[in-house]
Amino acid sequence: MNALIEHLRTRLGATHVLTDAFDIAPYCTDWRGRYSGHPTCVVKPANTEEVAAVVRACNEAVVPVVPQGGNTGLCGGATPIKGEVVVSLTRLNRVCAIDTDNNTMTVEAGCTLAAVQAAAEQVGRLFPLSLAAEGTATIGGNLSTNAGGVQVLRYGNARELCLGLEVVLPDGRIWNGLRGLRKDNTGYDMKHLFIGAEGTLGLITAAVLKLYSRPRAVATAWVAIPGPQAAVALLTRLREKIGGRVTAFELIGRPALDLVLQHIPGSRDPLAERSLWQVLIELSDTMESDLSAPLEEVLFAAVAAGEAGDAAIAHSDTQTQALWALRENIAEAQKIEGLSIKHDISLPVSRIPEFIARCDAALAANFPGVRIVCFGHLGDGNLHYNQSQPTGFDNTAFIAQSSAVNRVVHDLVNELDGSISAEHGLGQLKRAEILRYKSDTEMDMMRAVKRALDPNGLMNPGKIL
Repeated sequence: MNALIEHLRTRLGATHVLTDAFDIAPYCTDWRGRYSGHPTCVVKPANTEEVAAVVRACNEAVVPVVPQGGNTGLCGGATPIKGEVVVSLTRLNRVCAIDTDNNTMTVEAGCTLAAVQAAAEQVGRLFPLSLAAEGTATIGGNLSTNAGGVQVLRYGNARELCLGLEVVLPDGRIWNGLRGLRKDNTGYDMKHLFIGAEGTLGLITAAVLKLYSRPRAVATAWVAIPGPQAAVALLTRLREKIGGRVTAFELIGRPALDLVLQHIPGSRDPLAERSLWQVLIELSDTMESDLSAPLEEVLFAAVAAGEAGDAAIAHSDTQTQALWALRENIAEAQKIEGLSIKHDISLPVSRIPEFIARCDAALAANFPGVRIVCFGHLGDGNLHYNQSQPTGFDNTAFIAQSSAVNRVVHDLVNELDGSISAEHGLGQLKRAEILRYKSDTEMDMMRAVKRALDPNGLMNPGKIL
């Protein structure tokens, strides 16, 4: 092992090969603080060729590799376990090219999502992927987990926003698939093997991303609703009346909002009356238009139909940002509250009200006093359905019941034709859990792909498979 470390120091420079416990500590624990590992070292290559050299050396030494971007993952997918070389990609942070005629941007994997958004804005374009950790999360990580975020309803997941990839394969070879083509039917579309694979098949080092015209008009509203069924009805009404201009539609339960109001300084409830459920709606258009008028028209009709109550419509950027901060700070507020049992699930939109009603009842019956923190991207069927310990209950004892809680939640998700991981991936957290819900045939197919690309099993071991 010492020989490998010395080789890496010679190749990258000693300052970019970290072995001291203090220096590597930030790379050893996941964002939630649930998983911690003990890697052999952390390396910080500066370019694709250096990444390839690291992977090649590790393959020859039969030492596993863990790729890591901003370390904001929520399932332990970028966290080492024991003895791996952690490859931090944060130094690969260049915007390589922007083609406004083709509406594409080529970036290295270590670019933060916020930096990519800013670079697009500088040339009058939009990169629409947006999530709470965008200031730290990197494009490589976003693609490796097929990140979703708040605008999937209109623009799709990370997979839909990527046209090409550059990848270092497990043997150290470099595959250059950085093509900005929207049509390319020349065999298997290899990039889709690596998007969502959580670094288990190779290391994404660069990507060609889709850009869009920037919205010239935006309308944002926070709306009280009677419950999830009314939220689905309101979403349907918006789509029928306003169509593709519905950019985001977020469901927020009262316990989720209360955590933000309690733990995030400066937060306040936008509505005078306390509501058990609310939705955050955003409309956008690339044309100069007043979207507030059609939004108000739909909301008036929804109130008359019993689908909505009080509403607050933003009239400035400051008000818009304040409304979005309530939604985006839920995860941070939960972290401050303490460890909770988290579920990132997806369902057909039409079945979400049934799921919430049935699962709430089942959890309350089996775990009296449990606090259910439910929120998420209702527009694309993705809920973050989390459980916190009953008031006054020992949190460690509650977390110890995770498997029993998971069984209630995940079995119902499966019964309703949903998925137990919508946008966070499997990582370490759901690696064993997925075996209950995927068929033997599907697991065999996944293992066959893994063996073909990574026969030594060195790429991010202990994750997904």
